[in-house]
Amino acid sequence: MPTESDTHYDPSLGNKFIFVTGGVMSGLGKGITAASTGRLLKNAGFDVTAVKIDPYLNVDAGTMNPYQHGEVYVLEDGGEVDLDLGNYERFLDIDMTSDHNITTGKTYQHVIEKERAGDYLGKTVQIIPHITDDIKRRIREAAEGTDVCIIEVGGTVGDIEGMPYLEALRQFAHEEPEENVLFTHVTLVPYSKNGEQKTKPTQHSVKEVRSIGLQPDVIVGRCEDRLEPETKEKIALFCDIPTDAVFSNPDVEDVYHVPLMVEEEGLDQYVLEHFGMAEDALPPAERTNDWRKIVTTEKDGEIDIALVGKYDLEDAYMSIHESLKHAGFEVGVDVNVHWVPADEMADGHEGQLEDVDGVIVPGGFGMRGSEGKIEAVRYARENDVPFLGLCLGFQMAVVEYARNVLGFEGAHSAEMVEDTPHPVIDILPEQYEVQDMGGTMRLGEHTTVIEPETLAYELYDDTSCTERHRHRYEVNPEYFDDFEDEPLTFSGTAGNRMEILELEDHPFFFGTQFHPEYTSRPGQPSPPFLGLVEGILDESGADEGAETESESTSDTETEVTH
Repeated sequence: MPTESDTHYDPSLGNKFIFVTGGVMSGLGKGITAASTGRLLKNAGFDVTAVKIDPYLNVDAGTMNPYQHGEVYVLEDGGEVDLDLGNYERFLDIDMTSDHNITTGKTYQHVIEKERAGDYLGKTVQIIPHITDDIKRRIREAAEGTDVCIIEVGGTVGDIEGMPYLEALRQFAHEEPEENVLFTHVTLVPYSKNGEQKTKPTQHSVKEVRSIGLQPDVIVGRCEDRLEPETKEKIALFCDIPTDAVFSNPDVEDVYHVPLMVEEEGLDQYVLEHFGMAEDALPPAERTNDWRKIVTTEKDGEIDIALVGKYDLEDAYMSIHESLKHAGFEVGVDVNVHWVPADEMADGHEGQLEDVDGVIVPGGFGMRGSEGKIEAVRYARENDVPFLGLCLGFQMAVVEYARNVLGFEGAHSAEMVEDTPHPVIDILPEQYEVQDMGGTMRLGEHTTVIEPETLAYELYDDTSCTERHRHRYEVNPEYFDDFEDEPLTFSGTAGNRMEILELEDHPFFFGTQFHPEYTSRPGQPSPPFLGLVEGILDESGADEGAETESESTSDTETEVTH
C-alpha cells in the first residue's frame, strides 16, 4: 500500500468500502440500492456512512434548477447537495456534511488553487495523479471513524465526465486489500415483448466497466419483477461472477421497502461474508427490526394534501413527500399528495383545493407562482383548512395576512416586486453586497427560540429547535409592530429574525422560515409535518362528530314532529 507521502492521504482512514456504479441508463435507483445496503449493514451493528460523487462541473447543487436535478438538499453545515444525500440521511439516520459530496467542480477547484499556491513545486498538474489523488483523499477522509463507507458514483458508466472517478476507483482497489473493497454495479434488466427478461444491456454495461479496469463483485438487476433463476445464471455466466452475487431489485410500492426486498435476496449476508465481517455482525435474531415495523405499519385510513408549487416534478419536493410519509407512519394513515400548479391558483382555481384535507405551500425562488401561493394561503386561512408554509410559503403567509387582514395594499416580498409599497419581506442585511449566487444564502443549521404556551412549543416540546435554512429574504423588522397584537403571531425567533408563525383560532396554521423536511426520518417525523397530519385528523374527527350530532338531532326532531 502506498505511503502518505506518495499519495497525499492517510491510508489508515476508513475501513471497508462499497463502490456503487450504474449502467445502461441513469435514474435506475443506485442511490436507493446503496442506501438500502447501508441500512442492512447498520441493522447488523456496524457504523455506516456514505459518499455521493456527482461528476458535474458545478461546485455544488445550489444553483441548479429542480427540473435539471430535483430538489437541492441542505446539510447541517449548509452544504447544498444532491437529493441522494437526503436518502442516505433518512435510510442511515445520520447527519452528513459537505465532505460527503464530491463534485468535479469542487475537486478541480481545490487542485487548481493548490497549483496557484505553488504546492506542486513546479510539477505538471494532470488528471492522473493529481485529480485522482484528490478524489481518493476525499473518500478516505469522509470514511474516517466508520466501519463501512458506501460510495455512489453518479451518472452512467461510459459518461466522459465520470472517467476520472472510475480511474480513481481502479487505483483505490489496487491500493487496498482485496477484502476491503466491493464493487456493486446496478443495471437495467428489461422485458422483451414476449415477456422475457433480457440480459444483453447488463452484459454490455459490465463489458464497459471491465474495459476501465473494474470488475463488479455484485450485480443488482433493476426490473419490474424479481430476476428469474435462469436470468441470474445468465448474468453470472457472461459477467464472470458467482450466481449468488446477482441480486434482484424489483419495483416496490415504496422505496422504504427496498431494504426488506434485498434482505430477502441475501445481499447483506453476501457483503458481510465478502468483507469477512459476518462473525462480527449481530446474529439475525438480535438485529434491530425497527425499520420493518415502521415502514410496514398498518394504515387505518388516508388523507389528501395539496402541495401548491411551481414544479410539476415529485423530485423537486422529495423531502416534503418523504416527511409526509414519516408522519403517516407515525399515526397510521396513508398521505396522498396532490400537486396543484401555483401558476393557476392566481386565476381563481380554488376548486383544486376544495376536496383536500390540508395545504402545503413549499419553498422556492422567483416571481412565477408567487401570487398563486398567496391565494392558496388565503384559501386555507379563510376556510379553516390545515396549512403548513415552508420558507417561501412562510413568507407568502406573511404577505397574504398583510394584504388581506392588515389592509396593506400591494404588500409583497422585495424579491418579487422591488418597488412594492409594503416590503413585508425584505433581503437579509448580510445579503446587500453579495454578488455570487452559489453558496451565499443563509444556509445550514440555526437555532430558533420558541415561545412557551404556543403551538410551536406544543409541536417541538421545547423552548428551542435547531433546523436547516436556505433563504436570502426574511420578515422585514420594520413591520414587526404591525403584527404585535394580531392573531397571526411569530412564536419562534432567532434574534431579530422571525422563524415561526402561527394563527390563533384555526385548526392548524403553521409556517417556518426554515426547512423542517430536511431533518425528518422514518420513526422520527418532523414536528411540523406530524402536527399538520394530526391537525387534519383532529379536524376530520371533529367534523364527523358534528355531522353525527346534527344527523341525530334532525332524526329526533323528525320523530317528535311525526
